[in-house]
Parts: sequence; C-alpha cells; structure tokens
Amino acid sequence: MMLSRQADPWTVCPAVVREVQLETPGVMTYSIELTDAGMRDAYAAKPGQFNMLYLPGVGEAAISLSRLAVAGQPLTHTVRSVGNVTRELAAGGVGYPIGVRGPFGTCWPVDKAVGKELILVAGGIGLAPLRPVIHEVMEHRDRFERVILLMGARTPADLLYKNEYDLWRSHDIDVQTTVDRAGREWTGHVGVVTLMLDRVGIADPKRTVMFSCGPEVMMTYAIASVRRRGVPRGHLWLSLERNMNCAIGHCGHCQFGPHFICKDGPVLRYDQVNDLMRVDSL
Repeated sequence: MMLSRQADPWTVCPAVVREVQLETPGVMTYSIELTDAGMRDAYAAKPGQFNMLYLPGVGEAAISLSRLAVAGQPLTHTVRSVGNVTRELAAGGVGYPIGVRGPFGTCWPVDKAVGKELILVAGGIGLAPLRPVIHEVMEHRDRFERVILLMGARTPADLLYKNEYDLWRSHDIDVQTTVDRAGREWTGHVGVVTLMLDRVGIADPKRTVMFSCGPEVMMTYAIASVRRRGVPRGHLWLSLERNMNCAIGHCGHCQFGPHFICKDGPVLRYDQVNDLMRVDSL
C-alpha cells in the first residue's frame, strides 16, 4: 500500500478533468489529472482519504477518492451534485481546470482485516469511499478470509458501479444489493441494507472486521446488528461526513465532540465515537 504524500497542505496542485462518467442520476465519476509532472508522480494516498477539489471563484469541496491512487496516474472521485462546487464541476465537464489539495484524513485500516472476515456495508454514495478497499482486496485476495459487500440504494437506478459487480464477484467477494423501492423488473432484495446484514452468518465474531460508510442512521443499525453477535467495538470502523472547509482542523467547521473529522477522520473506530453518535446536535 502506498503511503500518503507529505506536503504543504495549503499547496493547490493544478489539475484538469480528463474524463467524466455518469454513474447514477446526479452522480458522476471524474478522472482528474495533476498537470504538474512532479506533483503527479509524488502523489499517493490510502483507501478512505480525501482531497479538497478547488474551483477558482466558486470554492472547495472535500471529496473522497473512489479508486486506489497510483503515482503518476489520474485521481478518481465519484461526486454527487448537491452544492455550488459540485454543480459547477458537473457543468464544467472534460477539460475543466481545477485545483487539488491533498490527500487528507485517516484511512480504512485494511491491514487490521488481514486474516479475518471483512464485511463492507455501504449506503448510497457511501460505496465510493469503500471502493478503494474493494480494489485492495482484489489485489491481495489471499490475505483475507470471507469478504462480504452489502450495499443499499433508494432505487435500482441509484446503485453505483453496477458494471463492476461481476468483476468483484470473480475475486470471491460476496456482493449483495438491496433497494428501498423497486418496480416489477427488480428481482433482488427490497428493504434497508441492515436487514441483509442481520442474515449474514458470522462464524467467529472475534475475527470479524466491519467497515461502513453511508447515512449515519444506517451505520448505527449496522453496528447494532454485528454487536449483538459479539463483534468487538474495536473491530468496527466508520467514515463520517461533516462540513470540512480547511482539511487540517483549523476552521472548526467539522468538529465532532473532541474530534475534527478532516484530520482525526473521516475514518474513525466506532469505540471512539459511539457516545457522540447518540447526540443529535453533533
């Protein structure tokens, strides 16, 4: 696994959008190339980390990487158009010049899942920050026991990366999907993703690790499901989302109790935040 590049966090790397792929309504995956060769070759990040994407005159947005970052190669971000920055990025299209700061934040502790059963639970666009973990597993499949991916979406049209599921399954990853609403053409599961999790057998709770990203209510119920079956709190990891403006803990916008999500997160171990997640105002 590549180590994160250590650089001035305020340095904005010039970049350009090289490719745009529509994933679901309102969600696109961008291939972004750093235009400075030295910066491009020095860049490295871990699964779960994020970049600040800067659009001059518009602002910045914190976006997780949705593919393993390889030095010299374009960066991949899957983005939902929900604010000024992301809408402008969508309107800009291929060739749009932007700036990149990063990578920032904590990563998924993939090494702690080695030799264990790994459960990935994603809701909606929460699959994007988990996708690099899937890539890591595929590269080193022999290091892990059973790997299960459970993902939920509002409708079948909202499921991300549908054309990749067969590839993931070919690497012995148990891919299961569910939706909240579906028409008669849908033959899969209907219901919240935690219902699927309740049906997943856990052979040895002490040798099971779960990574989860999605709506906090979904993650809360997912944790309750595996905790009832004895999976230790220290084996559960979440990726949390807050309003990250500076990415280095200076502005305070992303404070979550004693933590700053931009530097102490976004990936946090459950026993670090379980009490805080019960407080609605946080």
